[in-house]
Amino acid sequence: MKKTKIIYWIFTGLFAFFMLGSAIPDALVMPVAVGGFKEMGYPVYLIPFLGVAKILGVIAILIPGYPRIKEWAYAGLTFDLIGATYSIINSGKSIGNWAPMFIILFVAAGSYIYYHKKLKESTQPGSDNLVGGTVKVVN
Repeated sequence: MKKTKIIYWIFTGLFAFFMLGSAIPDALVMPVAVGGFKEMGYPVYLIPFLGVAKILGVIAILIPGYPRIKEWAYAGLTFDLIGATYSIINSGKSIGNWAPMFIILFVAAGSYIYYHKKLKESTQPGSDNLVGGTVKVVN
């Protein structure tokens, strides 16, 4: 269980770092975000919406509990990454601009997989998270 938790937090910390790093310029409508959106032909009014949505998604994957919200957050952040990768590729950028996105997608997958491994381990009989015959899910 300890090994799973450590791996989960490594992947999740990296994923949160990457996503928050892309969310802050969007939420603040910084020139780098505006320039990127204009190069891809997207309207600028989407930038703060996406930035705030990503920040909320990062918060959702970091706070304990709320498994349904976490599932939606993982889905939303993954759709954002896939959409961004697709958009960068189709805007004619070189492979050096979009290939790193696959590393972030790999980290996202690791976080999600180990989130479920951690949940499964915490609900197995003999786990420290069983209280009075009921399952207590702890993140």
